[in-house]
Amino acid sequence: MSSLHAYTGGKPFDPTLPCVVFVHGALHDHSVFTLLARSFAHCGFAVLAVDLPAHGRSSGPPPASISGAAAQLLALLDARGVQRAAWVGHSMGSLIALEAAAQAPERAWHLALLGTAAPMAVSDALLNTAATDPIAAMRMVNVFTHSSLAATPGYPGPGAWLQGANQALLERTQAGWAGGNLFLHDFRLCNDYTAALEAAAQVRCPVTVVAGARDQMTPPRAAQALVKALNVELHTLPCGHALMQEDPEGLRALLQARLVHPR
Repeated sequence: MSSLHAYTGGKPFDPTLPCVVFVHGALHDHSVFTLLARSFAHCGFAVLAVDLPAHGRSSGPPPASISGAAAQLLALLDARGVQRAAWVGHSMGSLIALEAAAQAPERAWHLALLGTAAPMAVSDALLNTAATDPIAAMRMVNVFTHSSLAATPGYPGPGAWLQGANQALLERTQAGWAGGNLFLHDFRLCNDYTAALEAAAQVRCPVTVVAGARDQMTPPRAAQALVKALNVELHTLPCGHALMQEDPEGLRALLQARLVHPR
């Protein structure tokens, strides 16, 4: 049985406001959405930036599948008294957000897919390294997540280092689940999910798809099948896979312009 933690952006959660659910990627937690969550929460939205089961402050076990994770988040809406929500998902979280909007299309008022791909295939080399040496695999992913070795943070400060912060988050999340290799588990979920285009056919709300122009994990071309299936435009930002960290202001402006609640 899982108990889900959700960060509300520094505001008390009010289910009568338009709700936005932020869903993080593999081996991450809600903290990757801190700036976006606070921005939306202070602009009249109810925010749920979730920690998936076995990640961050949520208990385990981790989701057994992408579709199972989506069902758990829909149950979270029920528990919080939310009728409809906008889903914003990054990387693995984009697949979960897509599934949630497909499983309950009448409950989604917007869907935003960040750093997405269909399929989201993971190389055998990475999966094999994740199984035998997960720390080394994390370092591999960390390099490909950022647009350069010393990518400039969107909110720079003394000692700010995107790769170092992300590596620390990956290792902390991995250590937080005593039940096994969470890194390998998450990347297998991405690799095994084959229903993205079928899910896209069930979506009935407006959709925003955003890619980093220099993304090496899910490059813009990897989103094209979903873009075509959803019949939407692909938006690109001048960054890598870590859109929320490398271009937070560009992403915030884009999402706040696109996520207009149909009151």
